[in-house]
Amino acid sequence: MSSDPIPVSASAEEKKSGIKLGSGLKVRHLTMMGLGSAIGAGLFLGTGQAIQAAGPAVLLSYLMAGTIVVLVMQMLGELSAARPASGSFSEYTEMAFGRTSGFVMGWLYWFMLILVLGAEMTGAAAIMGKWFGVAPWIPGLVCMIFFTIVNLAQVQGFGEFEFWFAAIKVVVIILFLGLGALLIFGLLPGSEPVGFSNFLGRGGFMPKGWSGVAAGLLAVAFAFGGIEIVTIAAAESERPAQSVSKAVRSVIFRIFIFYIGSVLVITFLLPWDSLHGASDASESPFTKVLEQANLTGAPLFMEIVIVLSLLSAFNAQIYSSSRMMYSLAKRGHGPQFLTKLSVNKVPRRTLLISVFFGFVAVGLNYLELPGFLVFLLNSVGAILLVVWGSIAASQIKLRPQLEKEGPLTVKMWLYPYLSWAAIIMLIALTVLMLTDPTARMQVLGTLAVVVILTLLGLINKAWRKKHPVTGSTVVKTEETTD
Repeated sequence: MSSDPIPVSASAEEKKSGIKLGSGLKVRHLTMMGLGSAIGAGLFLGTGQAIQAAGPAVLLSYLMAGTIVVLVMQMLGELSAARPASGSFSEYTEMAFGRTSGFVMGWLYWFMLILVLGAEMTGAAAIMGKWFGVAPWIPGLVCMIFFTIVNLAQVQGFGEFEFWFAAIKVVVIILFLGLGALLIFGLLPGSEPVGFSNFLGRGGFMPKGWSGVAAGLLAVAFAFGGIEIVTIAAAESERPAQSVSKAVRSVIFRIFIFYIGSVLVITFLLPWDSLHGASDASESPFTKVLEQANLTGAPLFMEIVIVLSLLSAFNAQIYSSSRMMYSLAKRGHGPQFLTKLSVNKVPRRTLLISVFFGFVAVGLNYLELPGFLVFLLNSVGAILLVVWGSIAASQIKLRPQLEKEGPLTVKMWLYPYLSWAAIIMLIALTVLMLTDPTARMQVLGTLAVVVILTLLGLINKAWRKKHPVTGSTVVKTEETTD
């Protein structure tokens, strides 16, 4: 393992120059941004499909996926607490394995965020269009303009908005868990204890065997994706090292409880073989549980929650995609005109480019292309597998060097054994995906994108050898008239 010093991150260079991104985010902002990004429509609409695939044993699927994410996030937390950076894992991959690797990981993640961003706005606009009896592109356009304005404000204002926005669905999930517990134990008027009839009946806990658990794992493998935003946003927090350590632990714990708790309530209260993928809020297992409690208007309530979930995640991903692009440009992986900041210390140009692709999605909504939402979701493919794998490999490579610089505020447990265990689990998940026809196409599609980005990264590396990025071109800020 190399003992060469770790390259200075872009964020460290910003501190030297005195011109950097804002620093108004607090731990509660980071935590809610992570929760807001990870808790989307997939939880409310996709849970039924996962349960149908595995039965009550889907809990094992969630535990397996959750274990992978917990290990990966602990490693990422270690790196982020030691070197807070707006490029997060892209910068750490570059520190560990060189410029091309950092280029590939950064643009790959940006590409994924843009695809998910478009899918979330498409889903939200479709529901809102039905509410108001208008074409989906109209509410989509209104939301795009509104969230653009929110993101152009100072980062502290954005953080406060996202905090309360994400808090709504967190409160809903907490209330759902409480209501579910009352139903399970028969503590609501007119209800009786359900016992284990749905949980262990109808073929037992594992009605489809381990193959069902594997199918469930494929359905939930990326349910926890999105919490990486915590480490991207940490660079703009008041005390990055301390903030990221607290936020990562909090997000990991809460996400785990919310997902596992929700699935536990659903499998207790609803027969697993009555569930399937939900195309709208009325088919959501969450709606069916609320209807058991005789709550009128449950479908409309869940529609509102789903729209808020989609918009909250959309808002967080505009932020993270703009910061990732900004970090890439700062490190010479993109045009230098993208490195300028507004008077509010916001990377206005990268933000507007990310938003532009959101507008493209709204425009495609106007065309009402059939299957557009499904196409966007499937296009994401296995990108998170590559991202998580790069985090684990970078942590293994960088840990000894970081320890030489001083004590670590966040440390990976049982290093390097659990770090390698995470990589082995990610490889196993990849192999499992290759056995499924649909998932196999996602893996192959992601591999093709990685190959293309690698070629572009090598071209960029050769270009930068002749045209290096200097400190003066990296740290300019926009004039107020720009």
